[in-house]
Amino acid sequence: MALPDLLERESTNQVVFDGNSFGKKVILNRPHKSNALTHQMISEMENRLEDYENDPQVKLVILKGNGKAFCAGGDNVAIYKFLTAVDNKSGDWSFGASYFNKLFALQYLVSTYKKPLVAILDGVVMGGGAAVSMLANFKIVTENTMQVFAVPEGALGSSIGDSYSLSRLPGYFGEYLGLTGAQIDGAEMIECGLATHFVFSKDLQPLENALDKVDSSDTSAISQLIGKFMHKPNIKQHSAYNRLPTVNKCFSRETVEDILLALKEEMGNGDDEKWIIDSINSMKSSSPLSLKVSLKLLRESRRHNLEESMILDYTVFCRILLRTVSNDVYEGMRAKFIEKGAKPKWQPSKLELVTKEMVDRCFNKLVNEKNLEFLKSPSRSKLVDNIVSSKL
Repeated sequence: MALPDLLERESTNQVVFDGNSFGKKVILNRPHKSNALTHQMISEMENRLEDYENDPQVKLVILKGNGKAFCAGGDNVAIYKFLTAVDNKSGDWSFGASYFNKLFALQYLVSTYKKPLVAILDGVVMGGGAAVSMLANFKIVTENTMQVFAVPEGALGSSIGDSYSLSRLPGYFGEYLGLTGAQIDGAEMIECGLATHFVFSKDLQPLENALDKVDSSDTSAISQLIGKFMHKPNIKQHSAYNRLPTVNKCFSRETVEDILLALKEEMGNGDDEKWIIDSINSMKSSSPLSLKVSLKLLRESRRHNLEESMILDYTVFCRILLRTVSNDVYEGMRAKFIEKGAKPKWQPSKLELVTKEMVDRCFNKLVNEKNLEFLKSPSRSKLVDNIVSSKL
């Protein structure tokens, strides 16, 4: 069964391309699906962004979404049906990973883009939406922005897709977001460094009108222009970022078990307990293997550069799709999106049953696979040579 037959294709334009000679707009256009990314959308975005990058007339590219969400991640129902259908027919994991090959390639394209890229994040940003926007030059958030990093990843038995960005956050705030799936708003994203500018949603159209007149790729001039519409947001009193010392104290621990123990010890110490209770409950409901893999991924990425971190992200993700240790990613998708709300049956079922050897196996280099497409552009990198080895 061919890839387009399994992933949703729609009559409407899933991505709209607009703009003038100097400034181009890439607009996600599945508002009824919160702009969840299909294979078709990722392919179209990648091709058009490459065209814009090679066009000497284009000076600036804007990335945005139609509707109330920027992007709610991948189209998980379609992805699940595709992965399980292909897997049951042929067992060819690399064909089943085609969607993720494309997504990671798009993420790398954005992170290495040679022209200013302005991501307008007005609304929900999850999963793949974060992956393709967090490494843009300019990340504009509003009072409507709601960022979620680890959901559905942790709850689906998968791993974090942007360990590089999370590992660069102040203190151990990245571990907090990556392991708990906590939501943060636009003001918190500004404060912790995930976003560059806060603009009220009512000012987005005037800002876009101003950006339409940009005829230079001078990032300083573009930053100054956006700055004219920028406001200083206030972080909500109950924000976990206001409790960064406690977050650091707990999430700096070496193991997931120790992190949970530290959180429990903070109960009754006079701090606002809601964020602690929410953190504990979220981690306890997530895949034990995913939690331990994600923690190692963040710790490893902290000492790696961007390319090395992306190698790790992709390697781990493929190992999870390969069922190297567990079926948790398929079980998590089934429970959440197919049976809608069913309790997943994680294997291993408890943190203490997840051994170091299991976690390490998720980081083993990949064997040669004919369909591996990730990061093959010779003009950008030969990272695929580092990802693939001749043997396990």
